[in-house]
Amino acid sequence: MILRLLGLFLLFSMAVSAQSSKRARDYAIRFGVMAPGPLNAITDVPGVRVGQVTLIQGPNVRTGVTAILPHAGNLFQEKCPAAIYIGNGFGKLTGYSQVEELGTLETPIVLTNTLSVPTAADAVIDYTLAQPGNEQVRSLNPVIGETNDGFLNDIRGRHVTRQHVLEALRKASTGPVAEGAVGAGTGTVCFGFKGGIGTASRKLPGSLGGYTVGVLVQTNFGGVLQVGNLPVGVALGKYSYREKLDGSCMMVVLTDAPLDARNLKRLAKRAFMGLAQTGGIASNGSGDYVIAVSTANRIPHETSRTLDEVKLLRNDNVSPLFMAAIEATEEAIINSLFAAETMKGDQGHQVEKLPVDKVVELLKK
Repeated sequence: MILRLLGLFLLFSMAVSAQSSKRARDYAIRFGVMAPGPLNAITDVPGVRVGQVTLIQGPNVRTGVTAILPHAGNLFQEKCPAAIYIGNGFGKLTGYSQVEELGTLETPIVLTNTLSVPTAADAVIDYTLAQPGNEQVRSLNPVIGETNDGFLNDIRGRHVTRQHVLEALRKASTGPVAEGAVGAGTGTVCFGFKGGIGTASRKLPGSLGGYTVGVLVQTNFGGVLQVGNLPVGVALGKYSYREKLDGSCMMVVLTDAPLDARNLKRLAKRAFMGLAQTGGIASNGSGDYVIAVSTANRIPHETSRTLDEVKLLRNDNVSPLFMAAIEATEEAIINSLFAAETMKGDQGHQVEKLPVDKVVELLKK
């Protein structure tokens, strides 16, 4: 009898789980025309790993860390081509100038809250200096992004520690990526609803190179929410200048396409177009950044060669990647909203989850 009841309970649990899928695609919502990768996540790009630490403590700590590692090797010794595009610069991104000047990434990318950027940078320095082969390193460029989670989180308490950042780096893995109110998205607010971490990917067909573009976002911004070009924010009565909605968005774009920093900057600009597709407006107080990285070519820190010999995709062949970045960014942002749950935090502030059922009904109509 007990076994039978247990079996019925498991069947019921499976049914409930199947009915409570949290990603937009699970509700038959499609973004664009390109196919996603197997996981529809940034980790569809081979070798990319993501690690997250979520801090929910007492009534007022709602924050965390998200770490993105482009490959499993020593990033300082084997740098990746990279670029950063600033959509609106009201932000505290660390590491921008060297990436802009040299076109390479030499540390993991870490996302957290605004006032924890120095702590995260310190931890990434510790992490990098401790790696075998870096015993003589005396200069490095940590790349740390942020959004301000101070509405739900006691941001002045600076609860993120070096150990939390190191834990996120240590936990980084391939495979599915948790979304919603997790990691650096634990305390964020997007379009007036609970925001968070979201991810998506696009896999180009073989005729277009077969490359993958993966995106991860930390959503914490305002505007007029659109889902599938439908002005959902208007229909739900929640949008900028009817209410005070502001903030930032960090977008990380990874690809295995062989691009240099110049074309990665162009790719990053297209991700910003994906944000616009969701109704984001890059307001005055918004820090909107895109970090784009290619894993195809590794640039050695030291070599006896005087020339770098790499194969690069021609300009005429990058347009499919642009389209992939737009679609994946749009979907990643919407995924962050679909996955997030209502949260109560600092000073009793509460942010409601996006009413997904209402959104789906609006789309059906």
